Amino acid sequence: MLLLPSAADGQGTAITHALISASTLCQVEPVGRWFEAFVKRRNRNASASFQELEDKKELSEESEDEELQLEEFPMLKTLDPKDWKNQDHYAVLGLGHVRYKATQRQIKAARKYFVTSAYEMLSDPVKRRAFNSVDPTFDNSVPSKSEAKENFFEVFSPVFERNSRWSNKKNVPKLGDMNSSFEDVDAFYSFWYNFDSWREFSYLDEEEKEKAECRDERRWIEKQNRATRAQRKKEEMNRIRTLVDNAYSCDPRIKKFKEEEKAKKEAEKKAKAEAKRKEQEAKEKQRQAELEAARLAKEKEEEEVRQQALLAKKEKDIQKKAIKRERQKLRNSCKTWNHFSDNEAERVKMMEEVEKLCDRLELASLQCLNETLTSSTKEVGKAALEKQIEEINEQIRKEKEEAEARMRQASKNAEKSTGGGGNGSKNWSEDDLQLLIKAVNLFPAGTNSRWEVIANYMNIHSSSGVKRTAKDVIGKAKSLQKLDPHQKDDINKKAFDKFKKEHGVVPQAENATPSERFEGPCTDFTPWTTEEQKLLEQALKTYPVNTPERWEKIADTVPGRTKKDCMKRYKELVEMVKAKKAAQEQVMNASRAKK
Repeated sequence: MLLLPSAADGQGTAITHALISASTLCQVEPVGRWFEAFVKRRNRNASASFQELEDKKELSEESEDEELQLEEFPMLKTLDPKDWKNQDHYAVLGLGHVRYKATQRQIKAARKYFVTSAYEMLSDPVKRRAFNSVDPTFDNSVPSKSEAKENFFEVFSPVFERNSRWSNKKNVPKLGDMNSSFEDVDAFYSFWYNFDSWREFSYLDEEEKEKAECRDERRWIEKQNRATRAQRKKEEMNRIRTLVDNAYSCDPRIKKFKEEEKAKKEAEKKAKAEAKRKEQEAKEKQRQAELEAARLAKEKEEEEVRQQALLAKKEKDIQKKAIKRERQKLRNSCKTWNHFSDNEAERVKMMEEVEKLCDRLELASLQCLNETLTSSTKEVGKAALEKQIEEINEQIRKEKEEAEARMRQASKNAEKSTGGGGNGSKNWSEDDLQLLIKAVNLFPAGTNSRWEVIANYMNIHSSSGVKRTAKDVIGKAKSLQKLDPHQKDDINKKAFDKFKKEHGVVPQAENATPSERFEGPCTDFTPWTTEEQKLLEQALKTYPVNTPERWEKIADTVPGRTKKDCMKRYKELVEMVKAKKAAQEQVMNASRAKK
């Protein structure tokens, strides 16, 4: 049999049998350690001769390492192999100068001369990591805050560099220097505050579960070891956290960043406050402008109203003077013609009719009548005067009939609205109605116990003898409020006629105190407005009693009101106050008597 040279790389080895017959080609595959060599050569794309050279080189290096270790650490031969757990395995293998940086090749080179336990510990990655975690040469100390006040980077930089070996993550960020950016510093502390350590403390287990005699004991040992490891792991993480906290509190860059952030916030705050102040100033300026414009508009409007009031007052005064002249002219014309009669009684009657014309006729009618009297004869003038008198009398008669009809209707309505009440609400005479109207005017809204005061006032002054309660008074007052102004005029007119009939004379205007709410139909009295009331009260305060021409000055301050109107209104107010006080005293006395 003849063996041929080896086949090319990547192909099977061919063996040819030289027999008498023809040669046959067979396909074979490498196995065992030859298969491993074949795979290495194929992956590295190398030939068999090149692989042999590599193996020889590696063996020579291992031989050199062995000689080196043997020469450097001959004293380690004296160590006791039974005390392996308390020994420095790197030192045992002569690798104390490289420690966790030692390669597997260096460990293999040293195993032939030293104990097997060290080799087994360092050759197993899990056991080696356990031993590296408790490396006796590692410095676990943490610099204090006082140590890093002056030279922060020189103190903490090597400490972080030393502890970075425990990180599961690669590319551990550096501490940097004073010129590091905020992002770099933030990334550094974020990394260390979330530090992921692979350091574990199984190497320091006090109990070995292999020595347990039974399963329960082994479980107890495992439980004790787990608790001890967890406690040491917690202490380790607290150590790292303390290191990071001390560095963070002493880092001058953090202080600088905080000051910059504070300055930035202060600047933003000032800018915001300045913008807000400017905005408020603009709003206040705009508001002041609007107020000023509104004030000017109001002053202008008030001035226009005042001018119109003055103009109206002047026109009213002119008209009053003109009417007064025309009335006096009418009286003089009638007096010139001896009131168109020689009989004394007829002259008195004519004088009354002339006065009635003076009260009822308007300015234009008076002027027309006076022109007729002055430009015509006595008979023509008398006829014109009598015609005017007949028209006025007819007008008065119609007004009287209408007033009586409204009064009758008002009485019917009042009876219907109060028909379902008790004895106190059924019989309301005209005197009682007048007394109720007077009491309502004397005691306006806001009076304490107003309706009890009004009921007591009526019970004292009523001539009917019927006792009224507050409920009866309220019901009747509500029914009277529903009446129209003409019906109220009729009620006042009836009261006036009754007074005239009883006394036989017509009261003078100076002594009359017409009601603000229910004034008589034959007067030209205009109710006082709230604004006029305020002006009158202010004028009374401004001009005291000893002021010369007091009422003339008061009348000048109230547009549209004469001296006579102001004095009359003042008397009304005085009487209302006196009556109110008297009624309240009576109510208080009555309540005290009941108690």
